[in-house]
Amino acid sequence: MDPSQESARGLVRLEGHLLWAAELEDARRRAAAFAEQLPWLTTAQREDVERVYAAERVEASRAYLLRIRDRVAGLRVEYEERYRRLRTRCVAAALVAAASGVGTAAVALATRN
Repeated sequence: MDPSQESARGLVRLEGHLLWAAELEDARRRAAAFAEQLPWLTTAQREDVERVYAAERVEASRAYLLRIRDRVAGLRVEYEERYRRLRTRCVAAALVAAASGVGTAAVALATRN
């Protein structure tokens, strides 16, 4: 693999890791804020509520990201197919135009003589 491609992949992985770490931290922060709204909880109950809330939020984020990943993969396949068809049409049009030009030139030469 090309070193620049390898570096780019490494940076993408690092960015993904950092984004996921930020998502986990956000889930913990939101869980703590939610538990703060329930002042009657004991310390153990508060910890349980925070743990469950954070776990639910992380699972929802994971499911959302998986849906996005699947949609991106589907779009990639769809657009690659569209690009392939468009490229085929463009090549065919260029060949028709070139053949037409050659035919016109041949007719012009034939009528000249």
